[in-house]
Amino acid sequence: VQLQASGGGLVQAGGSLRLSCAASGRTISSYAMGWFRQAPGKEREFVAAITWSSSKTYYADSVKGRFTISRDNAKNTVYLQMNSLKPEDTAVYYCAAGRLIDHMNEYEYDYWGQGTLVTVSS
Repeated sequence: VQLQASGGGLVQAGGSLRLSCAASGRTISSYAMGWFRQAPGKEREFVAAITWSSSKTYYADSVKGRFTISRDNAKNTVYLQMNSLKPEDTAVYYCAAGRLIDHMNEYEYDYWGQGTLVTVSS
């Protein structure tokens, strides 16, 4: 599975962005999908995840209520809608796919995209 993340950019605090992660090479319909981010000088951290069937979603406490993960298996794409953005959301955002148990554990994901940069100005 090849993953291509897009949609990053520069936005003012309070603004919104929608990230997309397009998959190719194989259907992602049987994979859980996740978003992670890495800010400069920090470890990569979990942001959000969705089960293969979209029956459950998971969020980091820092983004709960502001970010929404969704997927369209027909388009082989997963999305991350980010609202009420804060400067501390500035990071490179990565999408990932895997058949896993712990959706928040990055080590359980098998495939990773290249990342898209989100910069939130104050």
